[in-house]
Amino acid sequence: MLIKGRTWRFGADIDTDAIIPARYLNTSDPEELARHVMEDADPGFPEKVKPGDIIVADKNFGCGSSREHAPIAIKAAGIGAVVAKSFARIFYRNAFNIGLPIFESSEAAEKIREGDEIEIDADSGLIRNLTRNEQYQAKPIPPFMQELINAGGLVEWTRRKIKAA
Repeated sequence: MLIKGRTWRFGADIDTDAIIPARYLNTSDPEELARHVMEDADPGFPEKVKPGDIIVADKNFGCGSSREHAPIAIKAAGIGAVVAKSFARIFYRNAFNIGLPIFESSEAAEKIREGDEIEIDADSGLIRNLTRNEQYQAKPIPPFMQELINAGGLVEWTRRKIKAA
């Protein structure tokens, strides 16, 4: 699976309240959540982001609460993937549960600049910065986790397994 898009930069310790502010947690509608994604970190972000764009962040992306609203908002906004130095463990699991590809790479997180065009090979973890003609290595997504992403998340993966049985 290849993921290609323009990048948006965020810093370290971006918590789930910055990803989707608590004042919007009265809904679980993905489209409504997408209208407010990252707005406390960058107030204009929901209007600027385009389908396929990629978030690049520093360490501990998605820290804070265990709510699935955060990765749901990111995915519903059309974000193709998130690249960071590291992810909070519960965000990491929630991202795969809802089918959002995420990649850990310190080098990529340090060298990619906002607006760079990058391409990610999910099978190998290779990230190519097409703007800067550089490449970085991320941890590849394990095959089972790729199955979850390709299915659209854990719920859809389970539905397919039950249907096939």
